[in-house]
Amino acid sequence: MHWIAREHQFNFPRPTIVMGIVNTTPDSFTDGGRFLNADAAGAHALRLASEGAEILDIGGESTRPGSAEVSEQEELDRVIPVIERLAKRPELVLSIDTQKPSVAREALAAGASIVNDIAANRSDAEMWQVVAETGAGYVCMHMQGTPQTMQANPEYENVTSEVCDFFRERLALLSSHGVTTDQVALDPGIGFGKGLEHNIKLLRDLNKFSLVERPMLVGASRKSFIERLLGAPIDERLPASLACATWAAIQGSQIIRVHDVAETVQAVRMAEALAQ
Repeated sequence: MHWIAREHQFNFPRPTIVMGIVNTTPDSFTDGGRFLNADAAGAHALRLASEGAEILDIGGESTRPGSAEVSEQEELDRVIPVIERLAKRPELVLSIDTQKPSVAREALAAGASIVNDIAANRSDAEMWQVVAETGAGYVCMHMQGTPQTMQANPEYENVTSEVCDFFRERLALLSSHGVTTDQVALDPGIGFGKGLEHNIKLLRDLNKFSLVERPMLVGASRKSFIERLLGAPIDERLPASLACATWAAIQGSQIIRVHDVAETVQAVRMAEALAQ
């Protein structure tokens, strides 16, 4: 299985990819406001890369539950200077975390290679046209609703089956718009339009997504379902986040999106060694 993101290609099976989160927002649920300055965000990204992040995921709009939308220009002002700085280092693989096709296009022109799209449930095709035209890697995430509505009352009869069905439908739709299967990775959207029981079931069932035959990205790092289960506030969720990351790796997920790169790399590499 291959994942192609412009000039970059990931061939699986191989060690789990750790994707480091670089938020340039004032209101992200974990590190909002810490890396608003492009220099600070760039330095943070380079630190994550030195700790073992193979992909740096740069976002300029918070998508936590109930978050406010930001304008296209504001999002561009946050992410493009960071991408331009990092793109001077060709060994870095850069991802743009955005819902906006226009932001994706500008980010790819500035040096990004992957579009991480939480709004893959959209009906408009503009984002997929951007991905098809540029040959970018594409992370297709499942979300019920929008960040503003997704946690109002998420309901599923069988969340795993419904997310699998969504992936199959999206892969066919993406193909019809010129996005090749090799460009696509899938994300079940932990915390995006899911209650506690839905998140736990999706994590428990991760190995079932291998039937879709695309790389699986899991992002459970520091998310609020950990607090609902264990009572842990944001700054005390690292142990549970590491448990989710190692579980995901053992269950066959190929990409883990995290805030705490050094700790996750160490935990995942040990889990892989034990699993062998």
